[in-house]
Amino acid sequence: MAKNAPASMPETVTGVDLMRGIGAVEAKGFWQDAWDRVLKRPSAILALSWIGMIAFFAVFSPLIANGLPLWATRFGPDGEVVRSWSPLWANLTSTDLLLIFGTLLAIPWLFLPAIPLSRSVRLGMLVVAAVQAGFTVALGGAISAWVRSAGAGDALVAWGPQLWFQAAVAGGLGVVFGGLAVGVPTVDSRLGRIAAAVVVAIGAGFLVVDRWADPLVDYDAFIEAEQRGEMRLTWTLIPWSPNQSRTDLYLVDPGVRVGDRIGVDASEGFGARLFMMGSDAVGRDVTSQMMHACRLSISVGLISTGIAVVIGVTIGSLMGYFGGKVDLLLYRVVEIFMAIPVLFLLIVAAAVLPRNTYVMMAIIGCVSWTGAARFIRAEFLRMRNQDFVQSARAVGLPLRSILFKHMLPNGVTPVLVDSSFAIAAAILAEATLSFLGLGPEGQASWGKLLASATGTTGTFVWWLAIYPGMAIFLTVLGYNLLGEALRDAIDPKLRKAAQT
Repeated sequence: MAKNAPASMPETVTGVDLMRGIGAVEAKGFWQDAWDRVLKRPSAILALSWIGMIAFFAVFSPLIANGLPLWATRFGPDGEVVRSWSPLWANLTSTDLLLIFGTLLAIPWLFLPAIPLSRSVRLGMLVVAAVQAGFTVALGGAISAWVRSAGAGDALVAWGPQLWFQAAVAGGLGVVFGGLAVGVPTVDSRLGRIAAAVVVAIGAGFLVVDRWADPLVDYDAFIEAEQRGEMRLTWTLIPWSPNQSRTDLYLVDPGVRVGDRIGVDASEGFGARLFMMGSDAVGRDVTSQMMHACRLSISVGLISTGIAVVIGVTIGSLMGYFGGKVDLLLYRVVEIFMAIPVLFLLIVAAAVLPRNTYVMMAIIGCVSWTGAARFIRAEFLRMRNQDFVQSARAVGLPLRSILFKHMLPNGVTPVLVDSSFAIAAAILAEATLSFLGLGPEGQASWGKLLASATGTTGTFVWWLAIYPGMAIFLTVLGYNLLGEALRDAIDPKLRKAAQT
């Protein structure tokens, strides 16, 4: 009887039975087998657990750590209820809502067995939908900020608050990025791609219009109203926002309550609030900043690496497929970009360009694609004379189909392994830039917290060094361990060496 055979399998099978498929065990796919091998390594399990926790906080930190009440009830002079609402929900940004709802919808989309699509197809559709929605929301927010700024013309400033103008912006972005999404062959049915793009465009456009303006937030107003008995408030697990500061709560030790620091009752209300990881030199809660900084690190790592992979795969495939003068010319471009020091370029860019997350992602992605290009070039040079490529040429398939539909799936493996190491490098670059004080403005960052350990007080503050330092170390280590496990699982030479 075959090992690990199901109970319904006969005890003995003959050669004829095997030819008929009786007693045969279905072979695993390449990626399924590689993933199973990765999960057999304890180091990979630990790395995935840590990365999963960071991803969870990156998505749900606005709901867990927020200085606005989860629910507020305002009372009138006679004690009657005047208004009940959620200030936290009202102040979530379009990016917050996109990440929260996108994650809640993505999990059942990927894992529910009732959907009649393979998991790889569902994953491809999910990636395209995430890119489409992300660009729509990001550019919508950028247009909204520009229209409300002093640099916009009088007409745009007057149009900005109008619903028709907001809907026109959201609709235009939906058409542009929806059209690009339809062109990606995630499923064979063009009608299915159009339907998916329309649904995503409508959802992202609604978020752009609904969260067009950033409301002004006064955290202390809710605290004071609660202390006067005018409001009954329900707070989140960590009732602090990353940018909420109080000068009377600077450098509070970890585990100390507000009341013990400012001399009020520490058993209830505002005085009972706890600084789990202490506060920084301007009175901001370190725990809240640590959680919200997960989003910056994850987004910089994933998006910048995604940009690098797209550029590297495109240029590397052209070099490997054509060879000759095309390879010679493009490889000189690769060598030029390899000679650019990423950190120095980021420092210069911080002085002349807006200091925001998108600029940082674009710069890191546009200069770190050389590794992906060289890997793809090597794979395409090996495959370009193989029979399946010659057959594709013979039947007259277009170059795009030959490169990205037939050759790329057979040569993308080294790039995916290298991407894990590239994500770790991008996270480390962001932390370094923030440590130097040149990171994105107005956003919590592990590097910025690490720099404040001595930068603002002149004395060493241990909790401002230990917590963000360990987060950076464990995140970079986790991605490196995951990349190493994936490399060992995919490379047959390393697998054979490990077995001998």
